[in-house]
Amino acid sequence: MTDAPRFTVAAIDLFERDVQLRLPFRFGAATVRQAPQAFVRATIRDADGRESTGWTAEMMIPKWFDKRPGQTHARNIDDLRAALGLARDAYTSERAARTAFGHASYHYEPVRAAGAARELNPLVMSYGAALADRAVLDALCRSRGASFLEAVRSNLFALDASLAPDLADVDLGPFLASREMPASIAARHTVGLADPLDGGEAIDPPDDGLPVALDQVIARYGHRHFKIKLSGIVDDDLERLTRIAATLGELHGYAITLDGNEQFGSIEAVRALWRAMRGRRALARLVSSVLYLEQPLARQATLTTDVHALAHDVRLLIDEADDSYDAFPEAQHSGYSGVSSKNCKGPYKSLVNALRCAAAPTRRLFVSGEDLTAQCGLAVQQDLALAGALGITHVERNGHHYVAGFAGQGAGASEQAAFAAAHPSLYADGPGGTRLAIRGGRIALDSLDVPGFAAEVLPDPAALSRMRIPESLPAGGSR
Repeated sequence: MTDAPRFTVAAIDLFERDVQLRLPFRFGAATVRQAPQAFVRATIRDADGRESTGWTAEMMIPKWFDKRPGQTHARNIDDLRAALGLARDAYTSERAARTAFGHASYHYEPVRAAGAARELNPLVMSYGAALADRAVLDALCRSRGASFLEAVRSNLFALDASLAPDLADVDLGPFLASREMPASIAARHTVGLADPLDGGEAIDPPDDGLPVALDQVIARYGHRHFKIKLSGIVDDDLERLTRIAATLGELHGYAITLDGNEQFGSIEAVRALWRAMRGRRALARLVSSVLYLEQPLARQATLTTDVHALAHDVRLLIDEADDSYDAFPEAQHSGYSGVSSKNCKGPYKSLVNALRCAAAPTRRLFVSGEDLTAQCGLAVQQDLALAGALGITHVERNGHHYVAGFAGQGAGASEQAAFAAAHPSLYADGPGGTRLAIRGGRIALDSLDVPGFAAEVLPDPAALSRMRIPESLPAGGSR
């Protein structure tokens, strides 16, 4: 798009704030109880010297970007800080004026190479670049008074096929121009491996008035969509799935997604679990409600393991294996038909993958909306806006369950009040402060159509800490 605005990235500033989880979040072999949230501020400058500032935020969750047993939580988080620092240095050192996607495309391979030199894996590096891109995109939208949806529909950022040569002959314009923002989206509740299923199982629950167990969550929020974490141990998963099915009982019209989080050692183990599930009468309704199975195998084995036989029975989706622009096309050859949209992997890649699905409707390709404990404020708003624009009808939401709203992430009363006032249908006030509002299992999106990337209110830098970027990492990084 030749008339898209061109600009330089004058500055990228990195901040963080500690977040304490109200409940332990267990996925795969990891349990998270606290983690920092990164905040990124980008300043862009056009040819006339006019500057605009944009923001984004995302949790730095340990043991998802790099699951190797030898990596500590602290080291994982330092890796993410390093990725942010490398992306900052790359984007701000290039003085040529480019479009928003032009900056993303130009820096894509150099940033990955810089990370590899420090033994940071591609998924870690995608985090740093994604947050830089999101903050730059917010600044661009604000400079033009455009909402995220308007930016998508007009291709304000000049998305092209430079990172997706398989789309070289596809006209991106009609797809982008057809995007709409629904009034609301269904929230898919995460059932973590450590989560109690009924109130009687909850041990020392937090005294914050929020639900803890699955039955309490359903009663409070009205969910009909659920994401169930699997351990990769067939007998344990069967037993827990049976108990979950009993908890869901006769809940009308529910839908299930299953998440392996790379925990299965072989495709044979995954097939064994699926066969056992189909053979257990108590799981008949749950099995019939499964929409897809997410990332059962380790990312290193995903693209080289043929899963077509299992894919005949249940749709399969990549998540952790989606660490590059070409991962989804490669995964399709192995039998996968789905790919996750996670804003921590970048909005442009989500748009590209959605276009791939739209360009090949007979192949039943799909994009899902998945969470990384996105918190109230910039993180959840930008992720929801992206999911809405992609046409996704339900999105995993877990940040509100494991963290007690703005207060749980250390936001002060004035910040909470500002976001609540600017986005009244998205948040609800209670005794513990301002939290995400889920009504009838749905989240309202109407307040996100504002100038900028889905946020009318911005963080106060004085309430954040400057991020410490590790100058070097010890041997044995995140490869």
